[in-house]
Amino acid sequence: MTSAAPTPRAGRETVARHARETRHPFLRALSVLGVVVAVLATSIAGVAAYTVWDTVSALEDSSVELVGSEVLPPSIGEIEGGVNVLLVGSDSCEGQDLTLFPRCANNDAEGERNDVTMLVHISDEPRRVTVVSFPRDMIVPIPSCPDGEGGQYSAMSAQPLNASYMYGGLPCTALTIEELTGEEIHFAAAIRWTGVIDMSDAIGGVDVCVAGDISDVHTGLSLTEGEHTLQGVQALQFLRIRHGIGDGSDLGRISNQQQFMSSMVRKLKSDAVLGDPQTLLRFATTAVGLTRQDPPQLVLSSDLANPMRMVQIAMAAKDVPFEDIVFVQYPTEYDADFVHVLPVRDAADVLFAALRENQAVTLTGEASQGYGVEVRGEVEGGETAEPAPEGEGDSGTGGTDAAPEAETEGEVGGGAAAPTERVELPSQIAGTTAAEVTCTRPES
Repeated sequence: MTSAAPTPRAGRETVARHARETRHPFLRALSVLGVVVAVLATSIAGVAAYTVWDTVSALEDSSVELVGSEVLPPSIGEIEGGVNVLLVGSDSCEGQDLTLFPRCANNDAEGERNDVTMLVHISDEPRRVTVVSFPRDMIVPIPSCPDGEGGQYSAMSAQPLNASYMYGGLPCTALTIEELTGEEIHFAAAIRWTGVIDMSDAIGGVDVCVAGDISDVHTGLSLTEGEHTLQGVQALQFLRIRHGIGDGSDLGRISNQQQFMSSMVRKLKSDAVLGDPQTLLRFATTAVGLTRQDPPQLVLSSDLANPMRMVQIAMAAKDVPFEDIVFVQYPTEYDADFVHVLPVRDAADVLFAALRENQAVTLTGEASQGYGVEVRGEVEGGETAEPAPEGEGDSGTGGTDAAPEAETEGEVGGGAAAPTERVELPSQIAGTTAAEVTCTRPES
């Protein structure tokens, strides 16, 4: 990871809320990627002149400033260096359909929290993508944050992570993650409920797998064993579900969301999306529409609110193979109340040190901290490999033998290959890759 801001490289049904739970997925975050891909595609199609101008106007009007951020001039080409993008899903009732969210009509939703928080790291060359999910109930320090009116909120030594957005919005969550990880956040985005529904409709749904029948009265979702294509309200229900899968915890829900993310990444990179200009344009138009709603359902940091910047980020990540797109959960252990969780910093430090040094990582832990998913096989060349035998494939390595300790990347000395050491992550870090096909486990 880089400590300085990156620089451009030229040329290169009904949804209920139970307790205070609203889990919002990477699907929201991927609406940003949808804009990136769609703007690039429409540019190639020759209709970008109006689209880009109109998009710039819409995004800049609804963007927010991150503390210490510096807006970079746009240019064509892959962005240089490592890039960190913070993606947040908030639980605001503002602008929501009250028939879908009864708790909003009952006025039992004070404040706005970041119930999904993810850090997306795109490495310097050789490019890799690592997505780190942070549990919303993890107890962390929250630094002093701007209050939006020229003042500052006081720092707090121990609060649930999802309180950071309530205190200071997207800038405060960014500061909190920076303090927790020691990494600089260059870009950030936050999205609300409507984005989940609209974006899943725009892409035509996402394929998911469940290892047995699941049912949850809290979200209203019931699915039979097997594969399903989810969109709209049903997609949101799947991404919010906690009761009825794994061990019923928020940690299990995170891995369930990561199944959805992997499948969506594979679809975004497939001909079904990249090869269909109409789908791309619909995806981009939907995302831009979310920024224009009152209140906005998609908010971007000012340095991300530019289509050219999005294109630069997309160009840096577009050719990353599935096996180098890694989804991990920030390692935690339960607090004494068995509700909140505490950071396991020693294990996390290994992860972030590897990313900082641009080293590839090998997963050694389970696919889920909360038994939310099981690995069934791998995607090879666009196809799914044979399912792993029963009882195998439950680890973050996809049921295969341990990854080699070194990989070959680049050429030196007239064609000789330069080995790059891989870092084995501690077993406390759960996760999977986009090359692995996972299925959601019913609650046992």
